[in-house]
Amino acid sequence: MLERRRWKEERKVGAPVLSVAPFLHGWLLCGASSSSRLLLDASSLHPLAPRLQPHLPAARWGRRSSLLSLPIPDGAGQTPDLSPVEMCEPHGRTGNHASRQAVGVRPLGLMGVRLSPQPGSGPAAGQRRRHADNSHPDNGHLIYASGDLLQDRYEIGDTLGEGTFGKVVQCVDHSRGGRPVALKIIKNMEKYREAAKLEINVLERISEKEPPHKHHCVQMLDWFSYYGHVCISFELLSLSTFDFLKSNNFLPYPVDQIRHMASQICHAVSFLHDNKLTHTDLKPENILFVNSDYSLVYNAQKKCDERRIKDTTVRLVDFGSATFDHEHHSVVVSTRHYRAPEVILELGWSHPCDVWSVGCILFEYYEGFTLFQTHDNREHLAMMEKVLGPLPPGMILRSRRQRDFHRGRLDRSACSKAGRLAKSKCKPLRKYLLSQGAEHHQLFDLLEQMLEYEPSRRVPLAAARSCPFLLPPPQQGRTQVWRRSWDLSR
Repeated sequence: MLERRRWKEERKVGAPVLSVAPFLHGWLLCGASSSSRLLLDASSLHPLAPRLQPHLPAARWGRRSSLLSLPIPDGAGQTPDLSPVEMCEPHGRTGNHASRQAVGVRPLGLMGVRLSPQPGSGPAAGQRRRHADNSHPDNGHLIYASGDLLQDRYEIGDTLGEGTFGKVVQCVDHSRGGRPVALKIIKNMEKYREAAKLEINVLERISEKEPPHKHHCVQMLDWFSYYGHVCISFELLSLSTFDFLKSNNFLPYPVDQIRHMASQICHAVSFLHDNKLTHTDLKPENILFVNSDYSLVYNAQKKCDERRIKDTTVRLVDFGSATFDHEHHSVVVSTRHYRAPEVILELGWSHPCDVWSVGCILFEYYEGFTLFQTHDNREHLAMMEKVLGPLPPGMILRSRRQRDFHRGRLDRSACSKAGRLAKSKCKPLRKYLLSQGAEHHQLFDLLEQMLEYEPSRRVPLAAARSCPFLLPPPQQGRTQVWRRSWDLSR
């Protein structure tokens, strides 16, 4: 259906991020791409969902789906004492890295073609290969087989996915009592090592500032370099909030669950802002459930069973495009549907662009579809005006994109037929209300503050956490796990 489709534009600059589909224990967060999304067959074992980052050349990838790789414990003295800069130089060790990559299925070779089994695969072959350059001569991927051992610690199992940056594999961590983990293995190529270095810097800063999970951010547990391949290990989380929505036929989340998730998201992103970081790529794919167990509830209005998640505790992931306040700010950031107007108008951006993205995410949780379903800047601005009213004249005058305006107003003559059709389906924000209940109006009060055009007037997330919609709900009927999670999010 049209309202369930999403389009993404390809960025002229951007580093592909790795995004993986759920496999057994959960998802690995490998990133997200701003390229087009392709809806995958539900029967696929490993749905793909890459993203593009603002650091490296972009690559086309399919419709979003996200995997979560979370941090994993340090390794019995196996991790070399190197700075992120030194780590990204070729050493003689390989590992897994937290950079993003788009992933595929096991074992996939160049261009996604299945590789035939190599003779002598398994642990013994892995030992032999340790003394040579393990990289594929054409695409830079690490060559490995199931049963190989990295760092005398990580025993490789299944390939969870493959993408432009590298691969994600499921491993058994023998230094942690055989705990299953996710290992991201970056290609042995300089540009990808550089991108990995940037993300590791961010993840290390977060680890220094945050006790585990207090601020609902994913933790990097270990990284190392293996024959020029940067590697990072993470604990496995579960489905992303988008993938759960998709598996539930895009039926919206209940308002009380949106409240809990919104409180945690605002807490996590506010924590980043307090530490002079802007995430720049917030979207439902980058917010993952810790546990996606659900119960079936009959929806009388839709006349069908719907999935109701039992625990709405989430983690914010994918910091590959996070940017410190003092660092260079790329002109284009964020995935199309969650991109703030100041980014489109090329006015510069800061923390408020994350607030806009959070507003779009909460709307999507509430309705089950994106607020701005387009792939073109002019169409995007036209939709904003239909939903939120005219753009402020001051922003138009300061914009570098004067070609999109005529006499101080948006020039809609070049909007495509598809764009005009999509815009015709837009309506003022309050008309999307599904109920006249007080909590529904409180949610839309918050959305209006988050979707202010002028960044300076947009509500800071620290202040948003005190809005009526995000105040703690009555405790009656809440489970102990739910109450504990809510208390942490405060």
